[in-house]
Amino acid sequence: MLIKIVIVLVLLVIIGSLFSALFFLMKNKGVSDDRTVKALTFRIGLSITLFIGLVIAGYFGLIGHSL
Repeated sequence: MLIKIVIVLVLLVIIGSLFSALFFLMKNKGVSDDRTVKALTFRIGLSITLFIGLVIAGYFGLIGHSL
């Protein structure tokens, strides 16, 4: 159950980072900013980390099939 909560929290942080990048982009009228790039880089890093974490959790049997 803890794994599911962590996954949902990480997904919410990823979505929040995406919206913060959109906010920074709209605030600067379409001009790329360091904050926009950092927010998108953070989102990509979290997504990759989540994917690797899911693969590892699946390998060790922490998550599985629920039929």
